[in-house]
Amino acid sequence: MINTLYWMTHDLRLDDNPALVRAAWSNRLLCVYCVDPRWFSAHRYHVSSMGPHRWQFLQQSLDNLNMQLKSLKQHVLIEFGYPEQQLATLIARHQITRLVCSRQFGVDEKAVLASLAKRLPELRIEEVDTYTLFELNDLPVSLPETRKSWTYFRQRAQDHPMPLPLQAPTSLPTSPAERPAQSWPARLPEWASVAANDAGLFGGGETAAQLHVQQYFASAWPAQYKHVRNELDGWENSTKFSPWLNRGCLSVRRTKMAVDAYIKQHGSNESTGWITVELLWREYFQWLALELGTQLFRFKGIAGRAPLTCVHPERYQKWCHGTTPFPLVNACMRQLKQTGYLSNRGRQIAASCFVNELGMDWRYGAAWFEHQLTDYDVAVNWGNWQYIAGVGVDPRGGRHFDLDKQTAMYDAEGVYRAKWAPGITDSVLDSVDAADWPIG
Repeated sequence: MINTLYWMTHDLRLDDNPALVRAAWSNRLLCVYCVDPRWFSAHRYHVSSMGPHRWQFLQQSLDNLNMQLKSLKQHVLIEFGYPEQQLATLIARHQITRLVCSRQFGVDEKAVLASLAKRLPELRIEEVDTYTLFELNDLPVSLPETRKSWTYFRQRAQDHPMPLPLQAPTSLPTSPAERPAQSWPARLPEWASVAANDAGLFGGGETAAQLHVQQYFASAWPAQYKHVRNELDGWENSTKFSPWLNRGCLSVRRTKMAVDAYIKQHGSNESTGWITVELLWREYFQWLALELGTQLFRFKGIAGRAPLTCVHPERYQKWCHGTTPFPLVNACMRQLKQTGYLSNRGRQIAASCFVNELGMDWRYGAAWFEHQLTDYDVAVNWGNWQYIAGVGVDPRGGRHFDLDKQTAMYDAEGVYRAKWAPGITDSVLDSVDAADWPIG
């Protein structure tokens, strides 16, 4: 008798889910998603990992997944608690002999697997590549080579074959556990206890993901992508795949096939090629994160040198809430807080300001993005912040965006600033110094 627990993390879909296919090779199958209470507690950077936008999207994604699994007479058991404890309890209760999960790129999730392996040495643990274009045993470069540069990876990855996507299963083994009525614990923050009945900017789940991909590639937008990708606002100016990709509601391999199908029908140009480049950027950061481990979060980063920074509470608060002396940055930060989304260009501008104009510790900015972004991904977020701060893989040693130049290029008429930060007048950067002494 093979009893399998499938620990679901960033793989909330049925289509092209190799982990689900692997887990289904069982007599009984228990699908579990763990909501970690540590997500909702402020950590060393004074903000919680999970924010309202991503939490809403996650709830919608789990609801959609359970709706799809119902037709296969299966469900996801949603457990609130520390995953290393919850999973161990379920393994003992249901006589689980095998645990399957998607490959984990975050150090916290890898620590859970290490804890289970140590506590339950007879448990068979299988990690499956569901979140990336390539598989670990068939990468275009070795893991240590990801430290060289993005360009090195891209040159070797762009023509490297990926595994073919898998069809969604038509049947699954039965679950050993009944699906309980879901109720969230009272100790969640007030904002987290509100039902996710508002679709938000993005509707979570595989159904919404597939609809969006169909609509995007049925339009003329892919052929214009490179020319509009740096715009600060507008639904059509970027692919908007990232929220679904990063929760695993959408397969990155299936997305790459959709790009190829569009090219086959309409022809290729710089724009269609650039969508593939963006998918490869995402890919690169995953394998780099796996190679770096905890170094992804270190102040000195991969560069091994400490940037000159300060920890200034007033500057931090002004940046987070969009009340700095920099109007374009204010608009970016208010859009992020209100919607959970910010364009790629907006993220670079805001991060550059945090590191360069404000002189702040880059990790606090990365943590704020982690809290706010619907499409948060540990590897992409922290890798890009290292890049901007000059402690990552960028051979040029960081990025400093001229705010006046960026404003002239991307918001010359002030439309974006008027939309997201109306009436916000320039303020002084500091009313007190770092020790809270009044200035002036």
